[in-house]
Amino acid sequence: METQNIAVGLDIGTTKIVAMIGQKNQYGKLETIGVGKSKSMGVHRGVVNNITQTIQSIQNAVIEAEATSEIKIGGVTVGIAGQHIRSLQHSDYITRPNAEQVINEEDIDRLINQVHKLVMLPGEEIIHVLPQDFKVDGQAEIKEPIGMYGERLEANFHVVVGQVSSIRNIGRCIQTAGLSLEGITLEPLASAKAVLSQEEKEAGVALIDIGGGTTDLAVFKDGIIRHTAVIPFGGNVITEDIKEGCSIIEKQAELLKIKFGSAWPGENKDNEIVSIPGLRGRDPKEISLKNLSKIIHARVVEIIEQVYVEIKNYGHEEQKKKLIAGIVLTGGGSQLNHLKQLVEYITGMDTRVGYPNEHLAGDSDGDITSPLYATAVGLVLDGLERQEKQVSVELPEDDEPPKPPTEQTPVRSKGFLEKLTERVKDFLENAE
Repeated sequence: METQNIAVGLDIGTTKIVAMIGQKNQYGKLETIGVGKSKSMGVHRGVVNNITQTIQSIQNAVIEAEATSEIKIGGVTVGIAGQHIRSLQHSDYITRPNAEQVINEEDIDRLINQVHKLVMLPGEEIIHVLPQDFKVDGQAEIKEPIGMYGERLEANFHVVVGQVSSIRNIGRCIQTAGLSLEGITLEPLASAKAVLSQEEKEAGVALIDIGGGTTDLAVFKDGIIRHTAVIPFGGNVITEDIKEGCSIIEKQAELLKIKFGSAWPGENKDNEIVSIPGLRGRDPKEISLKNLSKIIHARVVEIIEQVYVEIKNYGHEEQKKKLIAGIVLTGGGSQLNHLKQLVEYITGMDTRVGYPNEHLAGDSDGDITSPLYATAVGLVLDGLERQEKQVSVELPEDDEPPKPPTEQTPVRSKGFLEKLTERVKDFLENAE
């Protein structure tokens, strides 16, 4: 099997680590060749807090993916989330030395590199610089300035910032697990790539990815990402609450949540009761489902309200920024019964559960189309895209003298993330 167009996504989550190997089929859809999943030990709220355990979990997932696909995994695209992520809006401009020539990729890169020089808080690093819209010589709301004439080029940017140490720790885990780091992507962006349609992004949509340790938000409008946030709560705090509230062990709490949990307390009759085996010969515990869903409800409301605050921060209430396509829920936490109804009730926005089948081949395994795998699918798509860019950059070198193209062409392909990835790589190599 040729390995040229194969990419591997590695989703390092708080509850699970997924390694997914995928390639494009002849219709340009994603076919998954292998998937490996392992329980994530050593990650808390999206941040690595035990390197050794995380490396072990990554290796377990990778071994499983390699076994199902018979392909050796080398480089991976990894997602970054965690409570240290924040985003800000920033605008910047450059004055072009030669206004006789049309604006090209290099001008945009100069502008983007300028944003990269922004001074951040100590220990923070810019992860993404995403242009929103451009202005050329004062003419506003330009989506694509390439090919236009103009002297002053300015743009509004959505800048995503994260902690250097957290990013380096992830890099370290991957390297020690015997893999190479091909790219870093913000997890909400990866999930969005997997579950949202272009129409939704145009109309305006908020993607809420409810994971185990964090809930990620990405807001799109007019096809452009407008806002991102990571809220440091997810499905695990719900399990914790059930554990505390019902005095049972975590494994039982998790099962209760999945099998009988509901986000809407009115659903259960007062007399519905689940009996849970006691520990080591103790009497079984009886738990009323009404109480169970009250516990879940209280916590879910809290998570959704925090997300809704972020949606309002983006400006959803202004007419021009209205999110017509409403909310899409994804991630493992989105499978909670009646969650869609609760979210609609709290936010008043249309809601659906998002499955990562937007770009998947039609005959994909049913498991993979579960919201659990949204981030992993998005990371594979991201890795494939990155390869396509590199391929398209490297092609012209055969016909021409090799030096000039390498000077100009890769400008674009070496985006901000690639630079960040390289910085992480350099750091790791020098740290040994």
